[in-house]
Amino acid sequence: QVQLVESGGGLVQPEGSLRLSCAASGNIFSSDVMGWYRQAPGKQRELVAAITDGGRTNYADSVKGRFTISRDNAKNTVYLQMNNLKPEDTAVYYCCHRRLFLSEFRYYWGQGTQVTVSS
Repeated sequence: QVQLVESGGGLVQPEGSLRLSCAASGNIFSSDVMGWYRQAPGKQRELVAAITDGGRTNYADSVKGRFTISRDNAKNTVYLQMNNLKPEDTAVYYCCHRRLFLSEFRYYWGQGTQVTVSS
């Protein structure tokens, strides 16, 4: 199995910055796509950013230009640098690994870390 542990969440002022980290352990595949999702109260979970083992990235339009995802394969860790944070970024942020399993995608999730953007 895969264990994902997030860190770095907390309370930050608007226009401030946070960096989230997600360390993976267990049955890790370097080919896994790593990503960050978030879920705000009353809303569906949405993809924030994702990164492949080759460094190709994908971002939600709402965070493009403000957030940067990166990964350190040697440390089995994915990061999310969040700059110019806005109140609407407030959500629980979840780390995720996506993996092919018998030609179907399987998703492994962390427990989530709260990010609150408020004055």
